[in-house]
Amino acid sequence: NVASRQEQEYISVASIAAQENIPVAYLRRIAATLIKKGYFMTKEGKTGGVKLVREPDTIHLIDVIRSFQGELELSTCMFRKKLCDNRSTCVLRCRLKSIERKLIQEFEEITIQCLLDDAGTKRRLT
Repeated sequence: NVASRQEQEYISVASIAAQENIPVAYLRRIAATLIKKGYFMTKEGKTGGVKLVREPDTIHLIDVIRSFQGELELSTCMFRKKLCDNRSTCVLRCRLKSIERKLIQEFEEITIQCLLDDAGTKRRLT
């Protein structure tokens, strides 16, 4: 994959899609977002493709998640203010806010390098 080949050549989105069993069109949309957000650089032509711009240990999972969906929010009330005035005292919202903080903290600690290390360990065990 791109992250494990950072120091090497560019890799085509089609070859990543085949290797990871992901539809090419879907992966192209993902790659376009990662290029726009500055995680990938691209090169056109026969030897072209995408390449990771930064070191994998400097890219945190929370930043990648935010690139695609914005802030992670579990505690947004589905009823909005129109239907419910208990936003500040809602027990469920307080619990969800606590879970949200823990989840964000966990995602802040996970880097792309952590995921690469985990994948390498998994391959060695199977």
